[in-house]
Amino acid sequence: MGAREAAQALELFRALRHQLHLMTTRLAWVERQDATGSNGRACAMRLEAAKLRRDIKEAQTLIGRLQRRYPNSDEHLTHPSARH
Repeated sequence: MGAREAAQALELFRALRHQLHLMTTRLAWVERQDATGSNGRACAMRLEAAKLRRDIKEAQTLIGRLQRRYPNSDEHLTHPSARH
């Protein structure tokens, strides 16, 4: 593993973590809307929530793969809470 690959993995990891944060925030908002919406709107919110859950699971899977593939490439990969 070269330095370039590790740097690319780190950038991808950061982007995925950012997207994961955005999606989980959106999911929380959608779930609140579902609880207070009309039947038609609630159905649309449930569909969006299901899509967000799938995307969140996929992002988590990709993050896990990056962490396994580049376990020692950077502190940020092994300790996501240490992000800037």
